[in-house]
Amino acid sequence: MQPANANALKLSCELLKLFVTEAVGRAGIIAEAKGKDRIEATHFERMLPQFLLDF
Repeated sequence: MQPANANALKLSCELLKLFVTEAVGRAGIIAEAKGKDRIEATHFERMLPQFLLDF
């Protein structure tokens, strides 16, 4: 197995960061709509199907 290219690692890290940021943002929107001040696992569960289709 060959080691990963440094640029490929940077790009993968950036993609993962964007993925997590977007997921937290969407879960936050759902939490606010429910009147909560904290994001809970159920908020992630509600947004996950559409999020995976969008990403």
